[in-house]
This record gives sequence, structure tokens and C-alpha cells, in this order.
Amino acid sequence: MRTTLTLDDDLARLLRARARQLGIPFKEVVNRSIRTGLGEAARARRGPIPRTIPHSFGFRPGIDLDKLSQLADELEAEAHVSSWGKRRDPARRKRTRPRA
Repeated sequence: MRTTLTLDDDLARLLRARARQLGIPFKEVVNRSIRTGLGEAARARRGPIPRTIPHSFGFRPGIDLDKLSQLADELEAEAHVSSWGKRRDPARRKRTRPRA
């Protein structure tokens, strides 16, 4: 698309110098600069990228992990044993008398 654009003198000098430096046409430098500027404006509208601050959620100093594992094993064993008590024991089935 052709359009007439009025540039400030200092901006035109910077754009021409950039075109010479990159070895590309003036209009290409103008288009790239506008695209870059519009991209930055879009990023500014989205706001800054939130920072995630890492935090260690490990155990407090003095906690013995071996003892903690042992406690977990004991609690699991207790739960397992108590669940067996709630089940019917096949060896203790009610025996029926043979009919005579």
C-alpha cells in the first residue's frame, strides 16, 4: 500500500543510516521499525511477565527422614492389620450340620 508519511528529520536520518547499515531499502527499514514498535506496544498492553519465585517446601531442619519413613510403614502396617480384622475369616465359616 502506498501512503504519504511525514517523518521528523532526525528519525529520517536514523532510518536512512540503518538502511545503509543493513543494505536494505528504506521502506523495508520503516516497515520493520513500525512492526517492532507495534509488537512492543502489544507486549506493554499485556503487562509485565509475572515472576515465579521458587520456594523450598522441604522438611524443617531436625526432621529425620528415616524415622519418618519408619513411622509411615508402621501406620500402614497397623491399617493393614485392622482391615483384616473387619473381613470375614474363611477358616471361621459357620459350619452346617449334615442333615440326617
